[in-house]
Amino acid sequence: MPPALLNVEQSDLQTRELITELCRLFYHKGWASGTGGGISIRRDNQIYMAPSGVQKERLSIEDVFVLDLEGDVLQPAKNLSLKVSECKPLFMHAFHLRNAGAVLHSHSLNAMAVTWLYDTHFRISNHEMQKGIEGTGAFDTLEVPIIPNTPKEHQLSDAIEQAIRENPKTQAVLVRGHGVYVWGKDWVQAKTQAECYDYLFEAAVKLKQLGLDPLKLKGDQ
Repeated sequence: MPPALLNVEQSDLQTRELITELCRLFYHKGWASGTGGGISIRRDNQIYMAPSGVQKERLSIEDVFVLDLEGDVLQPAKNLSLKVSECKPLFMHAFHLRNAGAVLHSHSLNAMAVTWLYDTHFRISNHEMQKGIEGTGAFDTLEVPIIPNTPKEHQLSDAIEQAIRENPKTQAVLVRGHGVYVWGKDWVQAKTQAECYDYLFEAAVKLKQLGLDPLKLKGDQ
């Protein structure tokens, strides 16, 4: 594992390096293809955020924006042609409403596909990987709200806020035909939960292909 991923406590430089390292990782996972996806990390009273419209696997530390807790830019990217993430208002809801330490946005094919298999909420039960989601056991029913997509990312802001408020147990929000937003108390938990959610989304898609209902599987409890 790269050194940047080993340190939970981050200096300014380490946080920038961590953002770029995670963006490369997400690209190779298929979560940030074609300039999509992104991540933001809170450090003390500042929020570090990857820009929009860039190849995430080629991100440099000088491309990272630094914002205050209200979302105002304190330090722009060195390249002045870059824009702060289009996801900014969506990330800020998780920071403000859930006291998140990190928020990521994935364009995972699994997350996108599963939104077409459910109506208002993704639901699954009896899967061991559910234990990777805060407050959820293997035999609980895990729910993730699904909201409709919009032409522009920032236009999702009100729907994301409503979904977070109306689903106090969720650690994520799915966007139909688009992807997922996941948060955690720090980057470690956000990354861990994103990976567990992605596993569960993929499992649900494959189980439905087999004619099985991911919510009605019977465990051995």
